[in-house]
Amino acid sequence: MMPGLILVPSRESDFNLKLKTEINSTDTRQPTKNLLSALFCCQMLGAFVAIADDSSLVSLPLGVDKTAYYVPHDNPMTRSKVELGRLLFFDRRLSINNTVSCSSCHLPSRGFSNNTKAAIGIKEKQGNRNTPTIINRIANATQFWDGRAGSLEEQAIGPLTNPIEMGMPSLDAVVDKVSAIKGYRKLFNEAFGSNVSIEGLAKAIASFERTIISGNSRWDQFEAGNSSALSDAEKRGLEIFEGKGRCNQCHSGWNLTDEKFHNLGIGWDQKEVDLGRFQVTGLDEDKGAFKTPTLRDISETGPYMHDGRFASLEKVVEYYNDGAIDNPYLDPEMQRPDMTLEETLARYSKKNSTDAPPVKMLNLTYKEREDLVAFMLALSGEGWQNIQAPEAFPE
Repeated sequence: MMPGLILVPSRESDFNLKLKTEINSTDTRQPTKNLLSALFCCQMLGAFVAIADDSSLVSLPLGVDKTAYYVPHDNPMTRSKVELGRLLFFDRRLSINNTVSCSSCHLPSRGFSNNTKAAIGIKEKQGNRNTPTIINRIANATQFWDGRAGSLEEQAIGPLTNPIEMGMPSLDAVVDKVSAIKGYRKLFNEAFGSNVSIEGLAKAIASFERTIISGNSRWDQFEAGNSSALSDAEKRGLEIFEGKGRCNQCHSGWNLTDEKFHNLGIGWDQKEVDLGRFQVTGLDEDKGAFKTPTLRDISETGPYMHDGRFASLEKVVEYYNDGAIDNPYLDPEMQRPDMTLEETLARYSKKNSTDAPPVKMLNLTYKEREDLVAFMLALSGEGWQNIQAPEAFPE
């Protein structure tokens, strides 16, 4: 064991991460280099992962599950790596024309997302998916709406060569550009004892992203026993969230996400449907499925859904209340509480039949919808707000 490290149990699923050598998605991501496979195939040594034993690096607030916080054994957290990653995250010189950085889409002031329907990259080019927040991405390995990245390290380099994001011609070109900056050569040597490399760049940015944490929301305080932490309206909203609204079917656990992929009907009213997770797995059941986002700090991270179609939480609740857009691959989790087991089974045995039972409404009253939104506003936490852009960058 390396000095200065503690070991934390990790989930079994963390041991089977694979680097995808080809990314086929409507985000037009460039294929990932084979040379990175050794870095991103996180083959854990036993059932543990290493975390830097430095409370000033990562302070976990109330509500954050310490056993869910994991770091690959080959990329332990160090102060030099985190600081290098912060510089790289905010540095626009990583893009082809020095205009776009990671933080251009993941804005600290917007909960490390942005306020546009879709990501906007070099030359104002617009993607087709909303920017997901980085907050609490320490909780699971797969990244992006479709889970095509198997780790934060892999996710960190995806936008670099995307022609509509940062536009660099190749990963080698990224290394050459960063290597030409003397200050970065020094910082890479301090962090890794080596020259600038794409592996080091990915590890540094991922290390920084693992410090973007949120917890100690009023909901956390309520769950910890402080009955006065939530207002009466917020308590009623929590009851709806866990009951009539059935929100916790997908938005479950300490981070309010099951980290799974669901077809919610979003996009099936368009001429061309974004097939989401299907483009990664090729499985029919994944058509139109996207990852469940965390609801932590949800008031900061609109607009909502993978296509950014809803500008407010009220509109999101209205969509679920009125019934999802039906399609042959609608997720079973979207079935309504007044549907019997027999009806549910009948529906899913007749996916392509015109007499399949229709999707039913939640029938929440206006007041219930109001209370549900009030509860979601109580999910705003703390921890990430102190992260700021560097005052200067290496020269």
